[in-house]
Amino acid sequence: MRRIPAALAVIGLSALTLVGCASTPGSAASCDRPADSSGVLNTVSVSGAVGAPDVTLSAPVYVDHTVAVDENVGSGPRVTSDMQDVQFAITIMSGSTGQKILTSGTQVTPLSKWREQYAGFAELMTCATEGSRILGAVPASALSAPAAQGWGLTGADSIVVAIDLQKVYLAAADGTPQYNDRRGMPSVVLAPNGTPGIIIPDTAPPSELAVEVLKKGDGPAVGDGDQIRINYTGVTWADRKVFDSTWDKGASTAVTLDAVVPGFAQALKGQTVGSQILVVIPPTLGYGDKATSSIPAGSTLVFVIDVLGVDTPTAP
Repeated sequence: MRRIPAALAVIGLSALTLVGCASTPGSAASCDRPADSSGVLNTVSVSGAVGAPDVTLSAPVYVDHTVAVDENVGSGPRVTSDMQDVQFAITIMSGSTGQKILTSGTQVTPLSKWREQYAGFAELMTCATEGSRILGAVPASALSAPAAQGWGLTGADSIVVAIDLQKVYLAAADGTPQYNDRRGMPSVVLAPNGTPGIIIPDTAPPSELAVEVLKKGDGPAVGDGDQIRINYTGVTWADRKVFDSTWDKGASTAVTLDAVVPGFAQALKGQTVGSQILVVIPPTLGYGDKATSSIPAGSTLVFVIDVLGVDTPTAP
C-alpha cells in the first residue's frame, strides 16, 4: 500500500485540518446524491469493519464524473451544508489497476475544505448521513492537480473510494428558540448561515456570571472530559469589539471544560448539543487583571456559543 506522497501531504489530507477562510454553503444545500445510474460500481465490492473499508475491483473502473452508491445508510445527522464538519475513514483504490492507494482516517474538518482539494470526496458525502458507508468512483478531474499527481493519476484515470462517514456535526445550533427576559443582557442577531452578531446595551454589565440559553438542542449534554465541538464569537463589553470568532476563521474548534476560562466552562457545562448560549463573564471568571493581545485587563466578556457536537475520543 502506498502512503501519501510528501508533496501531497503539504496540501493534501493532512493539510485539511488547517483553519482557512470563512466557509460558505456549497452544493450540499440541494441534497442531490451523485447516484451511479451506469452500473459501473457493480464490478466493485466493499467489506470490512466500520472504519476500515476493504475494496475489491473485478474489472477496471473509469468515470467522467463522480458516482456513488450507499452500501449502508446511517441514521445520524445529514450533510446539508459545506459549513458542516465531518470525520470519516477512507480507502482509495486505483480504478485502472485495482491496487490500493491509501487507507486512512481523517480529522474533523469542514466539508468546504475537502471540496477545495478533493471535490469528488465532497460530492460523495453531500446529503449522506452519519453512519453511512459510501462506495464511489471519482475521476482525476474531480481532484486538485497536486492530489491527482500525488496518486499517479493522469488523463482519464479514476479512483474507487469507500468512505465510512463516522461523524457529521451541525453547521450551527439548531435547537428550539427559548424565551429570555433578563434585563440588561446583550441582544443577538443571526446571519442566514448562523453567524451571530452581538449588540451590547448602554448599561453597566452584570456583576456576576449571566447565562441565557437562546436555543435548546435535543442532543446529549456535555460535561467534564468531553471534547466539545463549538462555534463561538467573543466580544468585550466595554469596547463592543469582537476579539475572537470561529465563524470568522471558517472552522469550528474543540474545547474541554478544563481548558477555558471558568465562566466559559460554567456556561457550557451541562448544555445539550444543538444549543446556543449567550454568556456574560465578569473579569473574576475571565482573564481577571491580566491582559491579552486582544482583551484589555479587567474586561467583561460576552460570548455566543453554538454547541455542534462532541468529538469521538481518539484511540490510544
